[in-house]
Amino acid sequence: MTIFRKPTLKISDKKKREMPEGLWTKCPGCSGMVHNLALEENLKVCAHCGHHFAMGAAERIALLIDEGSFQETDASMSAVDPLGFKGVATYEERLATYRKKTGLVDAVITGSGAMGGIPVGLAVMDFAFLAATMGSVVGEKITRIIEASTKAKRPVIIVCASGGARMYEGMLSLMQMAKTSGALARHAEAGLPYIAVLTNPTTAGVMASFATLGDITLAEPKAMIGFAGPRVIRETTHQELPAGFQTAEFLLEHGLIDEIVPRVRMRETIITILGNLTGK
Repeated sequence: MTIFRKPTLKISDKKKREMPEGLWTKCPGCSGMVHNLALEENLKVCAHCGHHFAMGAAERIALLIDEGSFQETDASMSAVDPLGFKGVATYEERLATYRKKTGLVDAVITGSGAMGGIPVGLAVMDFAFLAATMGSVVGEKITRIIEASTKAKRPVIIVCASGGARMYEGMLSLMQMAKTSGALARHAEAGLPYIAVLTNPTTAGVMASFATLGDITLAEPKAMIGFAGPRVIRETTHQELPAGFQTAEFLLEHGLIDEIVPRVRMRETIITILGNLTGK
């Protein structure tokens, strides 16, 4: 028989309600609570541990490109449903949901602008739109900005983030890997530079195509970068994976990327590289 019982700690609902919602975010890197305003002011990087939170395409463009210089291309290009995909929700319904949620037409914004006064062609992928999967629109927009930059003799910068090919479009999505890679090959033949910036996560079809074709390849700290996921590789090979496998740090050590650049230094780093590569 228990004589003494441990008292139950009760927290009143009133105190819970006094904590305003939407003001704080828990950092997955250090488990600390970060005020959203401080997070925005620090470019969505945790001031305690340096964890890089996801950043939208429009925010990245504002971070990288000279103010007032960006001119978007193919802004209204939108996907269709070539396979008549059926499921819990149709492909068209999913597209409509993500367009409303993100304010984007698809998972990439492309255009031209300047960095440190140097004209560039730019493509920035946004993971918030269907995990930045690459369908026909993403591949076509990226191909077009590469081809336009080749014609205008401008460097190309692609900020990559993706869960891979878009299954709703089947083989049409996989064709974008060859199309974007072909455009970059012609860009290279013209003697023009291409800088790839890999963010968390960059995987699958995007990783197997334009994400790894840069003359210079940069990555944000601790970004997950790889083709198949660690679980799939482990179950296929029946081997334990090395510590830190598929992180930017692991890939830098093994020579796949050239440098890990914190977000706060990304713009100045790219401008320095462009200056060296273009002589400007």
